[in-house]
Amino acid sequence: MTVPPTLCDSDQSVVVVVDIQPRLAEVMPEQERERMFDTTILLLQAADTLEIPVLATEQYPSGLGSTCEEIAASLPDRAITFPKTGFACTRAEGFCDALAASGRSQVLLTGQEAHVCVLQTAFALQAQGKQVFVVEDAVCSRKPEHKIYALERMRQAGIVVLSGESVLFEWLRDAAHPNFRQLARLIR
Repeated sequence: MTVPPTLCDSDQSVVVVVDIQPRLAEVMPEQERERMFDTTILLLQAADTLEIPVLATEQYPSGLGSTCEEIAASLPDRAITFPKTGFACTRAEGFCDALAASGRSQVLLTGQEAHVCVLQTAFALQAQGKQVFVVEDAVCSRKPEHKIYALERMRQAGIVVLSGESVLFEWLRDAAHPNFRQLARLIR
């Protein structure tokens, strides 16, 4: 069965966690930050169950810290983390090689900030021919309007913006999926 190009496919997806680090997270609006954490953790748990590759980045970790504890604890054992100083994840040494090695064509982005690192990563991956999805309830910016404008700009460029719950059900496709009950519990 061929998957429509606008749906997430668990066999083609890679989750990328962009710079969810303490020094950045602490300046995000609290409600948005918590929503980003909750949705990212949901996606990481589902990715682990469905054996979907996960890549994470850390922007200037010596200054901004390592990945936040809550997120780091949910990263699957096989996840790979890349330090970086460039804003797009594609500028991190080894990131593009790891993505290519996955053999997958879809990239789902979570993280911060939506209008800087997430946006630049989305455009860079799109330029490489990847189908890019930005999980709107798993990204944030210090100023809510920056997130709104970034998501609109990405939509205009053909990047798919969707919710974490949509991702989960697109990965499952059917209530008969062997992991449906286990993963459906994550959203209750």
